[in-house]
Amino acid sequence: MNNRELNFAYKVRHALNENLDNLPAATTDRLAAARQKALGMKRNSTPLHVRAAKSALAGQVGGFFQQSSPWLNRAGLVIPLIALVIGLSGMYKFEKQQRISEIADIDAAVLSDELPLSAYLDHGFSAYLARQTD
Repeated sequence: MNNRELNFAYKVRHALNENLDNLPAATTDRLAAARQKALGMKRNSTPLHVRAAKSALAGQVGGFFQQSSPWLNRAGLVIPLIALVIGLSGMYKFEKQQRISEIADIDAAVLSDELPLSAYLDHGFSAYLARQTD
């Protein structure tokens, strides 16, 4: 209600209260019965339940810290990104180390073999080694 409607309601209530003594008994009884009926309907009505969705994003820290530390909300976005970068760099280093290990195994096998040096200069042998490493 805006201020204008509220003032009108107060004026109507005041006018009714002033003339309450002048109303006939039948009218006051009907008004009292209507009031009791309205109150009974109000008591019997079911309470209104409202569901509020709570956001559950990675960047939002809930509970106590949400109100007191807004920087934790930003950290909630940055920390997963840092973990992702660290994980990806770790996977890259692991794969690189595996490749180096495979190449070292091939070099050790070639060096321990009793092939003449001319075999290493053959283009077919180079193609064979390339197929073995893939």
